[in-house]
Amino acid sequence: MQIGWDNILSIFAGMQQLTWANVLMLAVGGILIYLAIAKEYEPVLLIPIGVGAILANIPGAGMGLDLRAIMAGEPQTGSVFYALYKAGIETELFPLILFIGIGAMTDFGPLLSNPRMVLVGAAGQFGIFAVLLLALATGQFTLPEAASIGIIGAIDGPTSIFVASKLAPHLLAPIAVAAYTYMSLVPIIQPPIMRLLTTKAERRIRMPYIENPVSKRARVLFPIVVTLLTGFLAPQASPLIGTLMFGNLMRESGVVDRLVKTAGNELANIATIFLGITIGATMVGGAFANLQTLIILVLGVLAFAMDTAAGVLFGKLLNALTRGKFNPLIGAAGISAFPMAARVVNRMGLEEDYDNFLLMHAMGANTAGQVVSVLAGGIVLAIMTGA
Repeated sequence: MQIGWDNILSIFAGMQQLTWANVLMLAVGGILIYLAIAKEYEPVLLIPIGVGAILANIPGAGMGLDLRAIMAGEPQTGSVFYALYKAGIETELFPLILFIGIGAMTDFGPLLSNPRMVLVGAAGQFGIFAVLLLALATGQFTLPEAASIGIIGAIDGPTSIFVASKLAPHLLAPIAVAAYTYMSLVPIIQPPIMRLLTTKAERRIRMPYIENPVSKRARVLFPIVVTLLTGFLAPQASPLIGTLMFGNLMRESGVVDRLVKTAGNELANIATIFLGITIGATMVGGAFANLQTLIILVLGVLAFAMDTAAGVLFGKLLNALTRGKFNPLIGAAGISAFPMAARVVNRMGLEEDYDNFLLMHAMGANTAGQVVSVLAGGIVLAIMTGA
């Protein structure tokens, strides 16, 4: 059998279909994988997303998901990831499974022993509503789209995906990428803002941890009470907060260790793999590389910065109200990037004073941010679906 030039050229036919947008997204996928491996920035998410982006932009492979086409009623049955999208993202199943795992891994003890940290967590969500208004001001987005972009300010990947999949599914890819990428950059983005807004003396304020023992009864009642209150006050948040608190209830019950281990490990890991690679598959060059995506990425950084700044400024207010006894750095842990934000706060405290351990206080604020960010997502959904 002879191989002619036509046969040889057909091997490289895919190269002829390669566009600049595909090349750009292949590079983005490579960068995400590099950050995950070389810098260890959220590797469990960035590696699947990066691989998905690369597969989606191989010409002729048919593995990409053009969400705008899907929203227009053009199912892409040829893509291997289409079934995962329909089963796990369109139905919001993957984010909710992740919340079960997050709940099973989260200790709300620091928050229960210092309930005022809920206020710090609330302050850390300022970026959601500020960026919503900024997105509208650009004139590039509708109100549901702006609300979906604003939820990046929750600094919570599953919440961002859950809200975006309901309000603006066609923007799911850039919103998810922005949320998870900036979450992984917490140690880089937060410290300059924290230093800018605080003085050296404020950063050196010591906050000795006074342990207030939390009974098992309180730990068990907490997820039940939060679920019920959320259901009555913001029903749209029930799926999010309900799955989070279900995972936590299993943890605190102390009688279902096997379920807790499964939820926090195998179940969460499987959902993370499928969620990450499917999100990556939506990063098709022609649909992803555009002005709207660039604006979303910029607004995502602003949301992160505003959350951090609002938290630190609220910490300064608490410092004034307590006559210098509250370290404003704690406010930066009010975002939902758990537990990275708490570790950043503790590290900065130790840089100023090697005996200034802020971790337990920061963990209280960080777990509060986790709960409040989910509530904020539910509030946004309730407002938008009720409008």
